[in-house]
Amino acid sequence: MSAVEKLAGEGARRSPYFTEEHEALRDQVRRFVETEIKPHALKWEEDGLVPRDVLRKMGDLGFFGIRYPAEYGGSEMDTLATVVLAEELGRSTFSGVAITALVHTDMASVHIANAGSKAQKDKYLPGIIAGETIVAVAVTEPDAGSDVKGIRTTARREGDHYILNGAKMFITNGVHADLYCVAAKTDPQGRPSQSVSIFIVEKGTPGFSVSRALDKHGWRSSDTAELSFVDCKVPAENLLGQEGRGFYAIMSNFQNERTVIGAMAMGEAQAAIELTLDHVRTRKAFGAPLWEKQAIRQRLAELAGKVEAGRQLVYHAAWLDAQGFDATREVSMVKAYCGELVNEVMYDCLQFHGGMGYMRESAIERMTRDARVQSIGGGATEVMLEEVAKRL
Repeated sequence: MSAVEKLAGEGARRSPYFTEEHEALRDQVRRFVETEIKPHALKWEEDGLVPRDVLRKMGDLGFFGIRYPAEYGGSEMDTLATVVLAEELGRSTFSGVAITALVHTDMASVHIANAGSKAQKDKYLPGIIAGETIVAVAVTEPDAGSDVKGIRTTARREGDHYILNGAKMFITNGVHADLYCVAAKTDPQGRPSQSVSIFIVEKGTPGFSVSRALDKHGWRSSDTAELSFVDCKVPAENLLGQEGRGFYAIMSNFQNERTVIGAMAMGEAQAAIELTLDHVRTRKAFGAPLWEKQAIRQRLAELAGKVEAGRQLVYHAAWLDAQGFDATREVSMVKAYCGELVNEVMYDCLQFHGGMGYMRESAIERMTRDARVQSIGGGATEVMLEEVAKRL
C-alpha cells in the first residue's frame, strides 16, 4: 500500500459519518477490487461487459443487497453504505465495471425494492441480491433524458395486459440484463407528471428486443443498448407501484442515483491523483523528477483539496438522506460539483503523464474517457445547477 493509499484509508476511518460496519464494508469492497477486478478488467473492456460469474461473486459477498431487506438476503444498511460501495468501485480505475454494478443496485432494482408488491419482491429480489438476475432501468429515450415528462413510450391497458410501444436509448446493462424497469405513458392525454408508469419487463417478452448495442467513448466494460418495444405484451401484474405514479418514483430515486454517481466520481478522482503522484515522483524531466516542479506539485495539492471537499459534500448529502432529511439541494450540488471536478482532475492528471497519458495502454487515458460522462449521465450539470438555483 502506498503512503497516499494509507492516508486515504485513514482519512475515511477518521470520518464522523462512518461506523465500524461501514468501514468493514469498505475493506471488503477494496479487497474485491484488488483481487477480482483490477487483474482482469482490461479483458472486460475488450469484451464490452462484466462477466456474470463476477457479478454473482459480488452478490455472494452481499454488495447487491446493502440497502435491501434481510428476508431477501440484504443487509439493511443506509445511504452511507451505498456511498462506500460506489466510492471504492470508482477507485478501481475501471468505471465501466463500477457503473454495471451500481445501475443494478441503486438505479434499477431499487424501483422494485421501493415500489414493488410483496409478490413482486418475493419473485425478484432474492435473485437480484444474489447477482443471478441483473436489472436495467429504461427511462431515457432519443428525445427525453433528464426531462422525464417528455418520454413518448406508451403503455395501453388491454384486459389483463399492457401493450408497450416505443424506444429507449443509452440504457446501461441494456444488452445483457434479465429484467428491465421500463417507464411508459399510461395516459398520454393526462398531466405529464401523472401520466408515467413503470413496468417490470422480463428479457424474452414478445415484442421487446435489444435494437443494438451502443459503442461508447468510455465505460467500455459496461454494456449499453437501444431498446425497442413493438406491441410488447406485459402482464398487468407487472405494473410497478400505482399507475400514473412513475414520474414521482423516478424523480425520487434520482437523488439516490446522483449521490452514487458523485461518490463514484470522487473515487475515480482520488485514484487518478494517486496514479499521478506515483508517476511524477519517478518520471524525470530536465534532470529531476516532475514532483520537483512547483507548478505540478501545487496543482496536485489544489486538486487534492478540491477532491476532499467533494468527498465531504457527498458524505454530508448521504448522511442527510440517511437521517430522513430532504437533501435535494445538496445532492444536486454533489452531482454538479463532482461531475465537473472529476473531469478537471482527469484533464490535469493526463497532462502530467505527458505523452504516455495519451496512450491506450495508460490507465489515466482510460479513466479520462470514463469520466467524461459523469457531468452528463444522471442529470447534466446544467440541469443540476437549475435545481440548486431553485432552492437558493
